[in-house]
Amino acid sequence: MSERTVTVKPSKPTKEKEEKTIEEQTLSMDETKTATSGKKEESGKVKSITELPGIGPQTAEKLLQAGYKTLESIAVASPMELMEAAGIGEITAGKAIGAARESLEMGYETADKILARRETLERISTGSKELDSLIGGGVETQSITEVYGQYASGKTQWAFQLCVMTQLPTEQGGLSGNILYIDSENSFRPERVVSIAKAKGLDPEKTLKNIFVARAYNADHQMLLAEKAVEMIAPKNIKLIIVDSLTSLFRSEFIGRGQLSDRQQRLNRHMHTLQKVAEMHNVAVLVTNQVMSRPDVLFGDPTSPIGGHIVGHNSKTRIYLRKAKENKRVAKLVDSPSLPDGEAIYSLTDAGIEDA
Repeated sequence: MSERTVTVKPSKPTKEKEEKTIEEQTLSMDETKTATSGKKEESGKVKSITELPGIGPQTAEKLLQAGYKTLESIAVASPMELMEAAGIGEITAGKAIGAARESLEMGYETADKILARRETLERISTGSKELDSLIGGGVETQSITEVYGQYASGKTQWAFQLCVMTQLPTEQGGLSGNILYIDSENSFRPERVVSIAKAKGLDPEKTLKNIFVARAYNADHQMLLAEKAVEMIAPKNIKLIIVDSLTSLFRSEFIGRGQLSDRQQRLNRHMHTLQKVAEMHNVAVLVTNQVMSRPDVLFGDPTSPIGGHIVGHNSKTRIYLRKAKENKRVAKLVDSPSLPDGEAIYSLTDAGIEDA
């Protein structure tokens, strides 16, 4: 008797079963979306550079090498700056900046929060009580302080003095920090720093090792040194950046009214870089500036700092220095957003800046 093979065909799904299956799949997809959304909510907003859209590990490494180590530094950058630093496109740079700003909620804030942040500012003593009183306690962090005056008025002496004072502990008026010094006039003299350091009771050799000096040879080089400063701030515990002098190279390279616009644009970019570094990294910036004599001023002092409104608007504290009798100097507070105008007399001695 032959065996018969019986093939059982699968039953055709009913319409009711099909609808049920579709409904189950839809519910499953919704659950997946909800779970994913929940994970995003749990993780919050972007917390690191590698989480920014379009920024992979290699791009992130390039940004880190260029000094963009925090979301704040990305948020305040321009698309062009990120394009140059990491070799990315304008759209990618724009998206990364937008995401960083959204994550940090960079918008309006109440004035009491600004006051609280202002109270965290640190100050570097000048070594003179009269000067410190004039400028609110010393050279403050998170902003640019400009000193300008004629030849031999003592501008570079301020730079040397602060190179030493910054290294003192806070109870002695310093910040226990180190210094970046951009020298555009070949005027840095380590022997002068040594004499001031000895007067303050510091080890001269150690004091010099805590000052990182770079000689700027042209305006572009000076701007580059300022941009690269961010790479050294954290590793070297930098608390003060000095540019001596701010306008010398710009003034010598861009000659005549025909190049005035180009000079001012570059100078503006340079000042914005310094201001950004000061704010983002809580460091003080001191710039010295040259002056010119205005022929249109018939009465009063015709002395005017180089750089015009570009430098004036970016320097939060402006101090005009002039010589007096013997070793005396007069410092005049010309502009400050929080302090009244005034003058202070001090002495320049072998020990540095002292009360007269």
